[in-house]
Amino acid sequence: MALVTFRDETATGRALAEFSLPDLPERISARELVRLRVREEVARYNAAPTDHFRGLVKPTEAEAELNGYRMRSARRLDWEKQADAAEVAFGRNGFLLLIGDRQILDLDVEIDLIADPIVSFVKLVPLVGG
Repeated sequence: MALVTFRDETATGRALAEFSLPDLPERISARELVRLRVREEVARYNAAPTDHFRGLVKPTEAEAELNGYRMRSARRLDWEKQADAAEVAFGRNGFLLLIGDRQILDLDVEIDLIADPIVSFVKLVPLVGG
């Protein structure tokens, strides 16, 4: 079993937030890894819902802020909807997925978590006017 650290980073590589999950399989698809990350962050949020969500993708009816999303009201989130939205965001280049020192371009790629236990997510922000 592997201990994996999920890290949110800026485009320059500065860590914004991170958390670790123990007991993950040694090999897993990138898709399953993204869905695991989203399930964990939603579970943490749902344990104590607030008006601010710091997650990979924007929940429905939330507004983007500097470091997360402002919820219209504190409410429980559906992790599967958030995970589906994360897959769509990945396909539209909404974030980069980095495993070790390589960028993952396909969610069906299998990842060796023993060799690369650091999983980084870099959210991409569209440029205004172009």
